[in-house]
Amino acid sequence: MQLSPPKTNPNAEKLEFKQKFIDRYTKLTDWDTFKRFSLYFLRKSIRVNTLKISVEDLVARLENDWILEPIPWCKEGFWIEHKGEEKRRDIGNLLEHQLGYIYIQEAASMIPPLVLDPQPGERVLDMCAAPGSKTTQLAAMMQNKGIIVGNDVSGIRLAALGVNIQRCGVENIITTKMRGHYFKNMEFDRILVDAPCSGTGTIRKSLKTIEMWNPNYGIFLSKTQKPLLQTAFNLLKPGGTIVYSTCTLEPDEDECVIDWFLKQNPNAKLEPIDLNIKCSPPVTEFKGKTYSDEVKKTLRIWPQDNDTEGFFVAKIKKLEE
Repeated sequence: MQLSPPKTNPNAEKLEFKQKFIDRYTKLTDWDTFKRFSLYFLRKSIRVNTLKISVEDLVARLENDWILEPIPWCKEGFWIEHKGEEKRRDIGNLLEHQLGYIYIQEAASMIPPLVLDPQPGERVLDMCAAPGSKTTQLAAMMQNKGIIVGNDVSGIRLAALGVNIQRCGVENIITTKMRGHYFKNMEFDRILVDAPCSGTGTIRKSLKTIEMWNPNYGIFLSKTQKPLLQTAFNLLKPGGTIVYSTCTLEPDEDECVIDWFLKQNPNAKLEPIDLNIKCSPPVTEFKGKTYSDEVKKTLRIWPQDNDTEGFFVAKIKKLEE
């Protein structure tokens, strides 16, 4: 059985895109296609938590009642749809979810941990960790060996992180609450900076993103993103890896941040990302500014590329001294 074709959110009829948004995104991508996919309902997806169950055993538990379509870039990931006429969507009520066998996670959100590729026994920092989809994925990849520091600035979000790491059986995490750029006097093998952003890749999950958008918001947020990335690089051991990711499609928060960062750090090198996923060319020029050719190694994913959220991912290596 195949998953049902995408359906347009009926609330989209009330939505009006701002003209400056249309003008900007018309220059960045095929506007009509981007708009159509952004107004589709987002496909439900799950990640098997291999700390508690194997992929094969989880599939066997669900396949009688649910259609499970493998996500090409994540062997633990599946798009999921109920087989019944009522098309249940309350995956969070499944026993498998309550037991921590699965994590409800958007398919594109699984990419940053895969690119970071943490190994068992390493010391890893998740600088903006809550509510924990990527943190628990990192722990599973590390087989609960080594140390993860899961940090967030929000106590409410950290409470959600705590619930999720307990439900998923994560044992190798220390949680901290502070602004990411306050970290110092520590050293990590790998760091994930899943930065706070304007979220224009998540319209199909939250239509209010369009209402909140303004043309200068990305520039404002980049003033937070840049010091977070720089702090992470300062904490990274030589030879270590950083993944910088956002769920926005604003060049000010994506390629522009990476271009700025590379100019500040000659001992940083971007590495190409090799995943079984469709992607679009990164933005190399925006608002009259040309970026370094190195940004071509980043991963820019539009909603129409894989019928997912939009995402941006960069993999950064710290050169050996």
